[in-house]
Amino acid sequence: FVSGQLLECVRVPRQPVVGDWHSDPSQSAHPCDICGGPEQEHRLKVLFQVLDVNGDGGICVNDLTIGLKKLGVHRTEHELMKIVKAGDKDLDGQLDFEEFVHYLRDHEKKLRLVFKSLDKKNDGRIDSQEIMQSLRDLGVNISEEQAEKILKSMDKNGTMTIDWNEWRDYHLLHPADNIPEIILYWKHSTILDVGESLLVPDEFTAEEKKTGMWWRHLVAGGGAGAVSRTCTAPLDRLKVLMQVHSSKSNSMHMTGGFVQMIREGGVRSLWRGNGINVIKIAPESAIKFMAYEQIKRLIGSNQETLGITERLVAGSLAGASAQSSIYPMEVLKTRLALGRTGQYSGIVDCAKRIFQKEGVAAFYKGYVPNMLGIIPYAGIDLAVYETLKNYWLQCFATDSANPGVFVLLACGTTSSTCGQLASYPLALVRTRMQAQATLEGGPQMNMTALFRHIIRTEGPTGLYRGLAPNFMKVIPSVSISYVVYEYLKIALGVQSK
Repeated sequence: FVSGQLLECVRVPRQPVVGDWHSDPSQSAHPCDICGGPEQEHRLKVLFQVLDVNGDGGICVNDLTIGLKKLGVHRTEHELMKIVKAGDKDLDGQLDFEEFVHYLRDHEKKLRLVFKSLDKKNDGRIDSQEIMQSLRDLGVNISEEQAEKILKSMDKNGTMTIDWNEWRDYHLLHPADNIPEIILYWKHSTILDVGESLLVPDEFTAEEKKTGMWWRHLVAGGGAGAVSRTCTAPLDRLKVLMQVHSSKSNSMHMTGGFVQMIREGGVRSLWRGNGINVIKIAPESAIKFMAYEQIKRLIGSNQETLGITERLVAGSLAGASAQSSIYPMEVLKTRLALGRTGQYSGIVDCAKRIFQKEGVAAFYKGYVPNMLGIIPYAGIDLAVYETLKNYWLQCFATDSANPGVFVLLACGTTSSTCGQLASYPLALVRTRMQAQATLEGGPQMNMTALFRHIIRTEGPTGLYRGLAPNFMKVIPSVSISYVVYEYLKIALGVQSK
């Protein structure tokens, strides 16, 4: 819920709200008419005309500043820019009537979700105890006196409770692109691990950062990823073998691949390379999260949450930073997975041999396609996930922003699968470049030459070798990581609403 807005009310005195406006002294508009009621269209047109100060048929930031001041509503320029940005579909820098109406209706829907989450007694009113309890759920303790100040700032009829109309009127023209209620329930890159760490990091609410819940989420996500990757390691090793060794002349099927691995090194060999794959979770997650927060500041965003484009830019740069830091571990994972029984005594021995034989540069083979793969993977995953999330919130969210386990897993699995599919050719080329030195007598090619070689010798399907085991591990990976995450979250004391 909009905890930041509620806490702000403790400090800010009651301001006149949109529901208080009137077109002339003899006629006032009930707040309910703004977004509902029989005279809805007329009231919206009157409000639009009041805010459209220069009468050009569009409301810009300057119009909002002057128009809202006339109505006694005071918002910062940053807040007004967020309102225009949120509703401006044709990107012309202002809201026409249709965009204005769409913004108000969409915003009202989000506010209703917040109101219902606060209304613990389900009686259509919010009292001071409910505000105290809701803030306590997020780890924020306030006194009853502070809760009453919050109520007074929004309570127009002196009942010391807030009904839906009072709540909506106060917040209607207060921007909330991605309210914390939704952030709390729709995390997916922290919770769902599919073996690749190229997703844009999840947003955390200001209260989660303040109360330390963010690091508990990350630790729970890391632990869930470790268990998930270990359970699906045989499929992951098979994928690497098929990416490197499978071709038109040497067709490798899944059953044959498993038989070959067991015959060569026993059942234990199915988990070869999994150790380093698990170890790299912790540094990668930590670096990515810290880089993401720093990049948010560098791009000049002082918002609690970012828009999709900003998230993609910040997330991709953070992912590139993390991948650059731990990339040698990626190379070690590939070499260990491709290694024969007894070839390496462990991770350190593998690293030592690569360094002695090939030098430092070997630890960054395949780096370029790996970096290029971040953008399609993270971008498509984010776009698909946000589209599915917004569709669900628009069509099915009535009492809460909580989608439930099935919807969350379905959205996360679908978006991750789409992201993997788009970036898979780059991932395959990366793996082949990492493995080139292990293929005796094989050519040492750069990224472009390798792409051409694969297309020429195997056709476009050659860029998707190993796709079957890769997709087979998505559903078990997601399911296992979610279950383990929930258990670890409870063990770490992460407070759920």
